[in-house]
Amino acid sequence: MANELDKLKREFLEHLEIEKGSSLKTIENYERYLNRFLEFAKISTPKQITDSLVREFRLYLNRQVAGNNRATGETLKKKTQNYYLIALRSFLKYLAKRRIESLPAECIELAKIPERHLDLISAQELNRLMSAPDGTDIKSLRDRAILYLLFSTGLRVSELCSLTRDIDFSSDEFSIRGKGSKVRVVFISDDARKAVNEYLKIRKDMDDALFVKVGDEKRGTEKEALTRRSIERIVKYYAIKAGISKKVTPHIIRHCFATDLLSNGADIRSVQIMLGHSNIATTQIYTHITDKQLREVHKKFHSKK
Repeated sequence: MANELDKLKREFLEHLEIEKGSSLKTIENYERYLNRFLEFAKISTPKQITDSLVREFRLYLNRQVAGNNRATGETLKKKTQNYYLIALRSFLKYLAKRRIESLPAECIELAKIPERHLDLISAQELNRLMSAPDGTDIKSLRDRAILYLLFSTGLRVSELCSLTRDIDFSSDEFSIRGKGSKVRVVFISDDARKAVNEYLKIRKDMDDALFVKVGDEKRGTEKEALTRRSIERIVKYYAIKAGISKKVTPHIIRHCFATDLLSNGADIRSVQIMLGHSNIATTQIYTHITDKQLREVHKKFHSKK
């Protein structure tokens, strides 16, 4: 039988879906994180969420060994632990908004995590990657269009998968609905537009999706549209073909898009808007890329006295 906290948790998840417009994946993750907390806590009312209980939960998370870590005995990474705390903090904010007495959300501080490191590919490696689909068959043309579009627009892989043939590729811009259902304008280069149009010109199917499976990729009754995993496999395949030893993902290409803009003088606020980041702090992970350029300017122009 559901208790008060179970009922409030369900209402919170419904609030995320309806009022906040969160994706189903986000809601699924929040439900998993909150379930783990409630299973650990064994409580039934919001008043029972206390500082000491949250502290015990943090200690519990810090000692957990899970997934791929089982072989090494390593415990949950701080970043993963923070996902649980972020979900709990959001739930507590929701309770406060409804004037339901519980622990204030601001009492929960996130664990300090090391500065994020971007393992980017070089300009030469990027050029080799873009040139890797060199055939004239539909698969090569499709894959070239995917790579060019990813780098030209900085789209997230989920956003790329959501594109349809309704987009007017005679224009150099189009709108995309991104994270949190926020709409933004993305800009497309002449090379990317040309690559997409060459691919569309030889499409024979009637599927609405922009990027679909071709040839032996089609299996039974599976959907024709390429999935996130399909795009990741395509990028990995051409990275290997291009002789790139680093791990290359669609998100790495998005990083390249952002750092290319900043390295060529774009301001961080503009890059934030183009990436669809709701918080500029997320975009600031790219600023250290330009530190080398600043060092060169300092050496060249600053007095050596």
